[in-house]
Amino acid sequence: MTTTSSGLHRQHAAAAGERPVHVRWAMPEGFFELPTHVEEPDDLADQLLTLSSELLPNGSEELRVQWAIMVAGSYDTLIEEGVQYAGFVVTEVEDERCSAEVHVVLRDLPEAAHENPIKATSKALRALGTGEVDRVKLACGRAVSCVGVRQTSVSGHLTGGGPDTLMPTWFIQIHLPLPNQTVVIMEMSTPSLAGWDVFSSMFAGVVKSLRLFDDEGTPLVTPW
Repeated sequence: MTTTSSGLHRQHAAAAGERPVHVRWAMPEGFFELPTHVEEPDDLADQLLTLSSELLPNGSEELRVQWAIMVAGSYDTLIEEGVQYAGFVVTEVEDERCSAEVHVVLRDLPEAAHENPIKATSKALRALGTGEVDRVKLACGRAVSCVGVRQTSVSGHLTGGGPDTLMPTWFIQIHLPLPNQTVVIMEMSTPSLAGWDVFSSMFAGVVKSLRLFDDEGTPLVTPW
């Protein structure tokens, strides 16, 4: 993944298949990016502590360390899900503090979806029943969207003690099949219903910025 001069553009190479496909998108101002490519635990700890200083410039050292430990606890899940990019934003909407996350995942397309990935992805998402499924047209080709709400387990340590609790998380997913038998899944999620309109509008801009390129920098458009 590379960062361009603006500091807001992101790129990832989907290397599966005979030829890699480079996926680029732009993130809006105000997003904090979590490190997703670290080899040593110490490196992760150092990067998270540095990030905590940017996020909590007026916070105590103890608060920053607690935040870094909390985020580090989610990294097993990030690794298992194959997250290539993870970013978050914290803002106020109508005097309410709201937050949202954006994750980008790269996965192999199931063999059964190779012939018609849009139709197969739509069918699979509808079968899951997790949200409203639709097809969308992007500048780089067609994709499938899924908008819904799920229950997310929150550790009791983060809510003042007691048992873990389930909290609603609203989300939008975009599934973009690539011409090398992989799929990019981009998701925005938020536990803040008050911020839904702001975050979904922001995410629409991120999705519209998605572009595909080959190794030589030539723009690509998916054939379906």
